[in-house]
Amino acid sequence: MTATEPRSDLRVTRPSTQEITTRTDSREILANARRDTERHHLQDYFIVDVDSHHVELDSWPEVLEHLDSPVLKDTAAQMMRNWPQASHLALHNHPPGLTMQDVSGRIPHQAALAEDTPGTTSGADRDVTLVRRAMDAMSIDVQVVFPQPMLETGLHPQPHVATALLQAYNRWFTSEILPREPRVKTMLGLPFEDPDACLATIEEFADHPGVIGFLVTSQRHAGVHRNAYMPVYAELERRGLPIGFHAGPNQADTMTSTMNKFLSAHAMSFVTCNMTHLTNWVINGIPERFPGLKTIWIESGLAWVPFMMQRLDHEYYMRQSDAPLLTRPPSQYMREMFYTSQPMEWTDDKLLAATLEAIDAPNSLMYSSDWPHWDFDVPGRIASLPFLDDAAKRNILGETARRVFDLEKA
Repeated sequence: MTATEPRSDLRVTRPSTQEITTRTDSREILANARRDTERHHLQDYFIVDVDSHHVELDSWPEVLEHLDSPVLKDTAAQMMRNWPQASHLALHNHPPGLTMQDVSGRIPHQAALAEDTPGTTSGADRDVTLVRRAMDAMSIDVQVVFPQPMLETGLHPQPHVATALLQAYNRWFTSEILPREPRVKTMLGLPFEDPDACLATIEEFADHPGVIGFLVTSQRHAGVHRNAYMPVYAELERRGLPIGFHAGPNQADTMTSTMNKFLSAHAMSFVTCNMTHLTNWVINGIPERFPGLKTIWIESGLAWVPFMMQRLDHEYYMRQSDAPLLTRPPSQYMREMFYTSQPMEWTDDKLLAATLEAIDAPNSLMYSSDWPHWDFDVPGRIASLPFLDDAAKRNILGETARRVFDLEKA
């Protein structure tokens, strides 16, 4: 395990109320997580964070160096040279003018992780330093790291560019990030617009150390049940690698475009994209066709899952002819899938307890922080649930992920 970074650059004493800015050290922001470790004895748990993020746009010029196409590489270089404001956005579809995750500046660390990282010599060095700080502060043994804006590529107006960007990012991440920190793992994004490119991605990276599965960014318009994707699922099943569906926000689809508040769009869009894909996944019999393929639904919370179990079962019992591949009601397939915990909707103990019971949480739920996003959850969030026994907490915090991803303890 990599040694904890020295804390000599931090203040020894803190004021009772400390302002958090974009330059505040992650370890300061996560000071309460350290206290949780002591309170709940989390140092005795194996903790896997199945969903966290780094700010890949900080390293964007390095990422673009991995583009295969000389035309796209030159286009990106011209954008960065002639439009300085595009130096960390060239070819990307991220809309910075509509970024509202920082709650109008009230949670500034979401807007930028501008803290000092002395001694870093490249964007990758800085990325790894920031990841280590969060892992150590939250007592995390293994952290699955995803990009942030790259998760929007499913809505890129030029699918061939989206494919090229994902390929470049995957090559950069596996060559520059993973070798620097063995505790960091990833599920690499599939260029889902192109099924052949998905297969090529699996072939190129499936055996790479640190790659423990593959990811579909859920905000997209492609149906996951299309026959063109069946070879992709078959190959993942053959290799024993999970597939994950990572939700994301969208304020411009036919539903959220009618909403006048970011809160509204955030509440709905992170859920409905995975609801759509899960419905197509189950009703079209993908779990029957690929029973050995482990499927994970990421960053959608949990409240939607019992609703979908009831709703799909209800419809299935009335129209089984529409789902001829199914041999069981949809809810039974859903209980055999996996879900990440963040954001865990904890406003009513009884509702949350019923939700975890409905999904068989001790065997299906995996802890995720979603750090550094504004609504992140620390491991103490799971450890403090009053209706779970110690075995269930240990499974959710890391043991289920150990089995799903075939991890060795760090």
